[in-house]
Amino acid sequence: MTAPMEAETDVPTRRRVVDLILHDGPQTARQLAERLQLTPAAVRRHLTGLLDEGVLTSREERVYGARGRGRPSKVFVLTDVGRAEFKQSYDALAIAALRRLSQEVGPDAVRQLCVDQFACVEERFLAAREARPEQPAIEALVEALEIDGYAPSVRPVHSGNQLLQHHCPVANVADAFPILCEVETQLFSRLLGSHVQRLATIAHGDGVCTTHVPTPLPTPNIPKRK
Repeated sequence: MTAPMEAETDVPTRRRVVDLILHDGPQTARQLAERLQLTPAAVRRHLTGLLDEGVLTSREERVYGARGRGRPSKVFVLTDVGRAEFKQSYDALAIAALRRLSQEVGPDAVRQLCVDQFACVEERFLAAREARPEQPAIEALVEALEIDGYAPSVRPVHSGNQLLQHHCPVANVADAFPILCEVETQLFSRLLGSHVQRLATIAHGDGVCTTHVPTPLPTPNIPKRK
């Protein structure tokens, strides 16, 4: 078996490391080495550089369910500096415009603007459901969000699914105006026909926006009255 080779330059590999963590969430050094076909030493060299620059930070891996023996693995996640490489430069202008709108017209106008902002997601979702009615609704929602750069995915859990958004193009705006996250969560609930619960958001400093979508409870059979 041929040993994995390092990339010829650091810049493409650096970008691949950041892209993987952005789209697939927190990663261990071993996972990155395997997926990038690099030696562990090469990956750690890039990780050290990204940590020093503040693009990445590290924390203990979160374990869902029973934890095995030994110390938890260390995973690497993007910081706000790292996410800035993917953000557009209109955040300050958008925040200033929303503040003026709230002052001049009122908070309800900001809410309606947020509703209008997510209308395209709903349109794409409904189009996908009409074209492929057999497709699970949460998969159609993932496709609708992908186009806007949210890097979404689904993680099954014992009580349903978690909708993960590994990137938020409007994180800075949502930090200043949490109504964005509220309207988005309400949209998810309506489209999926479920009482969803937002567990974490990038705007509040979490590594990934996480929304829990519970498994629908079976409809009980109620005997008819004689």
